[in-house]
Amino acid sequence: MTYCLAAFRSRNETLYLANMLGNNGFRVTIINTPKEAGIPCGISVKFDERILSIVRSYIMTKPFRAFVGIFKVVVNGERNTYQKIS
Repeated sequence: MTYCLAAFRSRNETLYLANMLGNNGFRVTIINTPKEAGIPCGISVKFDERILSIVRSYIMTKPFRAFVGIFKVVVNGERNTYQKIS
């Protein structure tokens, strides 16, 4: 199983992106950024990898100053792997 995270250092910006996606019918979840991603005290929007291009376009349209990056997460049983993809 794989999914993606859009990581931020700002709760407001995370909520803003999540609301933009949710209001357009996309299913997202807000989670604390896992420490394994290397972002201390971050908060993320978790979303399906299939909407990655849509999430990227939303991020490009707004001046997100606290945006850290997008990570692809691969679930491998007990341990997940995190790859920064943008």
